[in-house]
Amino acid sequence: MYDICCVGHITLDKVVTPDSVVEMPGGTSFYFSKAICNMDVSFLLVTSLAEKEMNFVRDLRDDNIEVKAFPCENTVYFENIYPENKDHRTQKVSQTADPFNIEQLKEVDAKIFHLGPLLANDISLEVIKSLAARGKVSLDVQGFLRTVQNNNVYPIDWTDKKEALKNVHILKANESEMEVLTGQKDIRRGARLLKDWGVQEVVITLGSIGSVIFTDGVFYDIPAFAPSRISDTTGCGDTYMAGYLYKRIKSAGIQEAAEFGATMASLKIESPGPFTGSEQHVVEFLDKNRNSIRNV
Repeated sequence: MYDICCVGHITLDKVVTPDSVVEMPGGTSFYFSKAICNMDVSFLLVTSLAEKEMNFVRDLRDDNIEVKAFPCENTVYFENIYPENKDHRTQKVSQTADPFNIEQLKEVDAKIFHLGPLLANDISLEVIKSLAARGKVSLDVQGFLRTVQNNNVYPIDWTDKKEALKNVHILKANESEMEVLTGQKDIRRGARLLKDWGVQEVVITLGSIGSVIFTDGVFYDIPAFAPSRISDTTGCGDTYMAGYLYKRIKSAGIQEAAEFGATMASLKIESPGPFTGSEQHVVEFLDKNRNSIRNV
């Protein structure tokens, strides 16, 4: 049995900022896997992409990441466009991939299944229920709230949300996604509603402001630790969740796990591409920033 299994498509990403245009592999599955690969945890990535992009899988395996890859006709192609305020972005999609199915995952056992759908039909309600019967389901909800029209990405509500969220132990959403899901602008009201629908740990990320976690009737306010420079925010939420789930699987408390994840996300921002540091690197950065906060 694996500690953590991530399920999601690897994408072809074009990241456009005021300073640069970069093409690279991406997607929740890619950023999550790269961020967690140097941690002391047994991990499996289940992904799907076109044969011509299987070099992405070979590169992950070269980093000692165990990957179960299924070929499909197309690899998802995303264009992420960031303005000066990098907390916000617009997206375009020119290719989509086949959805995952129960058969592909029937022999995978894990304590936590972290699901990273990129579009609404990537992972079905039946797949979520099947995985929830074998382990805890952690879900980054963003993909279920996206529809593509003429290659442009638009927000939508998730039709199956109330039935699906009964099977989700940990839910990660940003404030905009939470509002689409719940109709609530207030973070605490939205988090309470998601808990009422069945989620045990509600994780709401707030970009450069930090994050809020709600579980067992308690709200945890998590700071965002300032990076030395802002280079690329793509994959920050995935990096945060890699750190958070890693520490949770190691029995860390909510505050400790979330601060670890927030630190990994801050370090990731400092350079293009995924986080590739070690746990010691994260701990040193976190200790330094905690001391700075105490000395203010």
